[in-house]
Amino acid sequence: MTLPEGTAEELFFDTYGRAPEGLWASPGRVNLIGEHTDYNDGFVLPFALPERTVVAAAHAEGPQWTVRSDLTAETVHFGRDDLVPGKIKGWAGYVAGVVWALVEAGHQVPPADLMVSSNVPLGSGLSSSHALECATLTALAGLGGFDIPGMDAAKLVQRTENLYVGAATGLMDQAASLLCTAGHALFLDCRTLETEQIPLDLTGAGLALLILNTNTKHSHADGEYAKRRQSCERGAEILGVPALRDIAVTDLPDALAKIDDDVVRRRVRHVVSENARVQETVALLRAGSVREAGPLLTASHASMRDDFEITVPQVDTAVEAALAAGAYGSRMTGGGFGGCIIALTDVDQAASTAEAVEAAFAAAGFRAPDWFTAVPSAGATQLRLS
Repeated sequence: MTLPEGTAEELFFDTYGRAPEGLWASPGRVNLIGEHTDYNDGFVLPFALPERTVVAAAHAEGPQWTVRSDLTAETVHFGRDDLVPGKIKGWAGYVAGVVWALVEAGHQVPPADLMVSSNVPLGSGLSSSHALECATLTALAGLGGFDIPGMDAAKLVQRTENLYVGAATGLMDQAASLLCTAGHALFLDCRTLETEQIPLDLTGAGLALLILNTNTKHSHADGEYAKRRQSCERGAEILGVPALRDIAVTDLPDALAKIDDDVVRRRVRHVVSENARVQETVALLRAGSVREAGPLLTASHASMRDDFEITVPQVDTAVEAALAAGAYGSRMTGGGFGGCIIALTDVDQAASTAEAVEAAFAAAGFRAPDWFTAVPSAGATQLRLS
């Protein structure tokens, strides 16, 4: 796999005619379990991937920011007058949005030349956009000589998403990209913002976590994400609670009986039961019982498919094929409507499980998937300073 740090450094020199002052990186992430719980004040359990976005950066001579991406070979310039939500479109909008959020927060953000390189799969539910935003924020803070604590940085990136890009995302992806540590999943309480690093020793348990990209378009921008969020807010309003986090799974039957709208009822059932599954998974991982978490992953997928209605035929086919091949558990990961699945397998069964999914895709006439095995890795970091 191409290392984005080498590419970013080389292309920076080719683009700007000098070496960068530093390299900063932020990873993609996989959510082990806990989907659409974050904006309901609930619980999530993501971990960072070794795949990451790298930003090579240096101070600029002029009063503007310039950013180039190795994926698009496009160079975008913007100044302070362009720091208006929605003005810079496309991938560069994530970079401009971070600058906007930092300036709005009172930070002295230096004009900079930036080069972006990434091996996080795009549009796959592995949080490539947040990896770009978090790497950009880390780079600009490094150049500017100011420090932003991890959760404060996550909130700034969330502000970028919500107000500049216009996506109603929660806080999970940003926190994962910034706060995860190697060998652990991040247990995040999205209400209190308390975190705990939960050991996730796949190798020690003789297991692998297969990440399989269905190569199906994954997007939050089409309004479906926002619709789910609105349904959840409506459910909390009906039940008279601040958020669905406040409904215990043991109280779910009584709560559902109070909701007349079938769609809202099913959305509520997913969120409440998913919060319980996250907590059960954390308890199992604390006890070192990684394999036993498999059925919870599968139950999570069924809930996303039937109650939250965010899966598509490709991800359902992939999960069914992985389970038929002997996976201990499998689920879609990410916001939905495409992207990746995860499958918990014995370490020597990951490849054959992926092959079984490939065969199922071929039989269904789907585009061939890509796959790799996950390694719980570290969050955003400075790689080098000149």
